[in-house]
Amino acid sequence: MKQFEVTLAGFGGQGVMTAGQLLAYSGMNEGKKVVWLPSYGPEMRGGTAYCTVVISDVRIGSPIINTPGCICVFNRPSFDKFESKVMSGGLFLVNSSLINVSSKRNDIVELLIPGNELALKAGNPKATNVVMIGALIGATDIMKLSTVEETLKDKLGHKAEFIKSNIQLLNDGYNYARNLISKKVKA
Repeated sequence: MKQFEVTLAGFGGQGVMTAGQLLAYSGMNEGKKVVWLPSYGPEMRGGTAYCTVVISDVRIGSPIINTPGCICVFNRPSFDKFESKVMSGGLFLVNSSLINVSSKRNDIVELLIPGNELALKAGNPKATNVVMIGALIGATDIMKLSTVEETLKDKLGHKAEFIKSNIQLLNDGYNYARNLISKKVKA
């Protein structure tokens, strides 16, 4: 990996910033160069929120990425805003629990991940962001899943009751994406 760029987008309260931080800290824990650049709408909770994470083996020239290789959207307004910005040949991860449309683009790989459904099924409805990060790791192999698990444990250490379910959801997202990718490769 030379450089991996991802934008995560949703509304305030969905854990988009936490997901970006988890990804950034995990990259740092693997000895990578990392940039995390948040952006908030006028309201914190309920408003638009997105962040860009750049993970690289080499020095990062700029944190501003106009056409990232991967975009992960958590809600429909983010889908509408960011679909066109995915780099040609890139990956578009969509929380299909809240987004009932698919991309019309044929130059990207789109994975529909039922993030909210998986989180709700596991009894942790606020952890959709963890499912989506698991899916991102499963689809891209940008880092080891075990690194993200350890980072998650460190980040949630003060909330021990959530660690087990979050680790499970991380793995659920990872496995869901791996399964989708293997089906696309066979097709």
